[in-house]
Amino acid sequence: METRANHLLIGAFTVAIVLFALAFGLWASKYTAERAWREYEVRFTEPVTGLSNGGMVQYNGIQIGNVKSLTLAPEDPRIVVARIQVRSETPVREDTVARLALTGLTGIAFIQLTGGSPDSAPLQALSDHDVPVIRSEESALAKLMSSSEDIATTASEVLLRVRNLLSDENAERIGNTLANMDEFTLAIAGEREQIAALIGNAASAGERMLQLLSHADETLTRLDASLKKVDGSLLDALPGLTDDLRNTLARMESLTRRADGMLAENEEALASFGNEGLSQLGPTLVELRQLIRELGRLSSRVESNPAGFLLGGDQPKEYEPR
Repeated sequence: METRANHLLIGAFTVAIVLFALAFGLWASKYTAERAWREYEVRFTEPVTGLSNGGMVQYNGIQIGNVKSLTLAPEDPRIVVARIQVRSETPVREDTVARLALTGLTGIAFIQLTGGSPDSAPLQALSDHDVPVIRSEESALAKLMSSSEDIATTASEVLLRVRNLLSDENAERIGNTLANMDEFTLAIAGEREQIAALIGNAASAGERMLQLLSHADETLTRLDASLKKVDGSLLDALPGLTDDLRNTLARMESLTRRADGMLAENEEALASFGNEGLSQLGPTLVELRQLIRELGRLSSRVESNPAGFLLGGDQPKEYEPR
């Protein structure tokens, strides 16, 4: 009985040791896995068609992890929350950007991480999130899909314009234009000799123009030389002209000084004349006017009856026989 109790104790102890070792192994593997991988969230505001759980996560074209889960944001069902796990040594920084991409022509989507400058700080979790959130950008496919309507509208307008351009009326006009061009070409071919003569005349006119320009250049050269000579003569005569001008100015200055002296010497006489002579000038002019009137009257009497004026009386009229 005592021997059987020892075996049971040993067996229970052995089982406990095995269970403890198994639990420790599981904990160690989980701890190792948690340290080898880090989780992030990516919030997309566009459909993630082609992306599924277990999908690839790449960083600049290198696979660094996979998609762990895909859910809709509880606060906004238009936002898709993708939880990803990447290797812990991946340099995910604050300026790292995530976008959707397609694998070739298969249509399988994956998450592509780009950016992450060395000066940027590592991305950390915010207070209201348990894991860091990577900023997302609209993918090229989403941009293409959003602009597909505009592209279709533009293509429709272009097709309508092409159809209007290729209408029967325009086709007839194009045919008439081509026919006119053909007739014009034939007319030019018929006037080939005249066109050649016209080109020859234009060439000769060009040569004459070149000769004329050459002569004009020579004339301008001669004129320039003449002007230089005139400038030289003028420069030579300039000192003499300067001396004459200086002498003239000196004489004018002397004359001005003399005039000032004369006015200063006769200032009292001029003032007396201005006061007395000018006051007597008015009555003198009045008497002179009266004298001129009397002389005018006297002249009229002499012209009309000189004998009477000289003899002092009226003369009898001469008898005129009938």
